[in-house]
Amino acid sequence: MNLFDLSGQTAIVTGGNGGLGLAMARGLAKAGAHVAILARNAAKNAAAVEELRGLGNGDVLALTCDVAEDDAIALAIEQTLGAFGRIDACFANAGISGAGVAIPDITPEGWDHTMAVNTRGAALVYKHVTRHMIARAQEGDPGGKLIATSSGQSIMGVNRSSDYAASKAALNGLTRAAAFELARYRITANALLFGYYETDITAKADPKFAEWMSRRIPLRRPGDHAGLEGLAVFFASPHSDYITGQCLPVDGGLCIS
Repeated sequence: MNLFDLSGQTAIVTGGNGGLGLAMARGLAKAGAHVAILARNAAKNAAAVEELRGLGNGDVLALTCDVAEDDAIALAIEQTLGAFGRIDACFANAGISGAGVAIPDITPEGWDHTMAVNTRGAALVYKHVTRHMIARAQEGDPGGKLIATSSGQSIMGVNRSSDYAASKAALNGLTRAAAFELARYRITANALLFGYYETDITAKADPKFAEWMSRRIPLRRPGDHAGLEGLAVFFASPHSDYITGQCLPVDGGLCIS
């Protein structure tokens, strides 16, 4: 018996065409789920679909969507439901690194853009997804999973990253509020506070940052993308049904160092 079979279920992954999102999408596809990727880059979307199709017995859909745009999210959710009929898990993974400026150099535009993508984007995605989940619950089919990609920076300090840290701390608050509010529908909400993983975003950082991280992480290495596959499947599966409102560090021990 396969304890983690997601056949017949549908998972959405925003920003799922690369990095952490694509790694999680691989696991979901391998477990048999239908996977809908919502991301902005059409070429990367197409490449992700080509990679994911055939990994399991589910289908894969990629939709061009900017999570900062409410109408775009509404259309993408409608298209996902049209293709697969239901949404069981939503990974609010899309995010940006922030403006990368010191606090004295913060601009309203830079701050607002980071919040619009990292925090408001997740909230708007949850808005549209939970409308479906609640309606399904009221028809006798309760349940749903909300999983947010947060960051260890939400609980730790890093230079020149105040907007990013604040956006992810707000995402943690959204997670706890959603868990409390939606529990009556058996919808759970959790956030994964990722530490240092090698991605397109971290590749743009100063090389000294990677060196500093490698010395500070107790396990002395970045996170491995393959390990994210099982993590995503666990949080999408019924085996995580009694876990909600949690903000779980996934960081090799960085937050305790």
